[in-house]
Amino acid sequence: MSFDTKNYESKMKKTVEVLESEFGTIRVGRASAKVLDKITVPYYGTPTSLDGVATIKTPDAKTLIIQPWETSILKEIEKAIAASDLGITPQNDGKMIRLSFPPLTEERRKEYTKKTAKMGEEAKVAVRNLRRDANEDIKKQKKDGSLTEDDVKLAEKAVQDLTDKYVKIIDEVVAKKNKEIMEF
Repeated sequence: MSFDTKNYESKMKKTVEVLESEFGTIRVGRASAKVLDKITVPYYGTPTSLDGVATIKTPDAKTLIIQPWETSILKEIEKAIAASDLGITPQNDGKMIRLSFPPLTEERRKEYTKKTAKMGEEAKVAVRNLRRDANEDIKKQKKDGSLTEDDVKLAEKAVQDLTDKYVKIIDEVVAKKNKEIMEF
C-alpha cells in the first residue's frame, strides 16, 4: 500500500487560493470591487458584506460606485468604509457612495509589497505545517505496519515535492502581486 497525498495537495491548493483571495483585497492603482470584500455593514442587526446590500460598479479605472438597495443604510456604508483601512474618504450624495482611488504613493506601494510578502510567508508556513501533518501521518502508518520502509521513503519524498511545488507557487503569486502594485 502506498501513501495518498491527494488530501494534503488539496489543502495546499486551498492555501494558495486563500492567499490569492486575500491579495484581491489589497488596493493597487486601479479601482476594484474586491477591495471592499472585507467590509461589512449592519443590516437589520446582522453584519452583511457590501455586495449583499448594494450594487458595486466600476465606471472607470479610478472610481467605484456603491448604490445600496435601500438608501436608509447609506450612512452605515459610509461609516464602515471610513473605518476600514482603505484610506479613502467616501463621498455620499444621498443616493450612492462614490470612492475615488488616488494613485498610490511610492511609500504606500512599498508598504503593500511588505504586506504581501508577510502574507506569502504565512501561506508558506501553512503549507509547511501541512507537510508536517502528512509526515506524522506517514509515521503513524509505518507504525501500524501499513507502510513499508520503502513506502515511507517514497511518501516522504512525494510530500516534500508537493511542499516545494506549492512554496514555489506562493512565491510566484507574491511576485505577481508585487509587480502589479509597483507598476501603477
